[in-house]
Amino acid sequence: MNHVPEETAHHVVADRLQLPFRFDPARLHDDLMRLEELEWADHFVKQNYEGSWSVLPLRAPAGETHIVRMIYPDPTCTEFVDTPLLERCEYFREVLGTFSAPLAAVRLMKLAPGSVILEHRDHDLAAEHGTARLHIPVMTNADVEFNLNHRPVRMEAGECWYLRLSDPHSVANRGATDRVHMVIDLAVNDWLRGQLTMA
Repeated sequence: MNHVPEETAHHVVADRLQLPFRFDPARLHDDLMRLEELEWADHFVKQNYEGSWSVLPLRAPAGETHIVRMIYPDPTCTEFVDTPLLERCEYFREVLGTFSAPLAAVRLMKLAPGSVILEHRDHDLAAEHGTARLHIPVMTNADVEFNLNHRPVRMEAGECWYLRLSDPHSVANRGATDRVHMVIDLAVNDWLRGQLTMA
């Protein structure tokens, strides 16, 4: 049985919330282009997708240098650090500085055209369990279909969304361009709890 922190147990957050932050899509894209020539790592959970789903780590467990361990958001890890990739991206650092909650893993996740993330759950990834995952679309297109609890979530570049991904979700990129999200895991504190309540 999962332990629900006392301070979050009394408040159940909606499965999706657009948070009151907007980031500059052009500056997000510029920072992405600084990394585009790098070799992205295939997502390690092969059974969850068809096609190409790949990752670059912006924050990773302290001391890790192997790419697979750097992109794995280890729930038992207590210390995450910025990677050299994040140091190259001034605006990405500015974006992350917006959040007054402890940052854990932060990754860029790219779903290539024609690729599908099959329906699955990321267990314990819910504010009620103490860890929230935020999505900031860096690059997307009108033919990306993101479904959470079998209902679509429409996310535009530069928006910021909380998604309760312990619930069933799936993604399909039916467009002609990559879909890249900055995916941010944060520890739920009073500041973040306030944002989730206000949104």
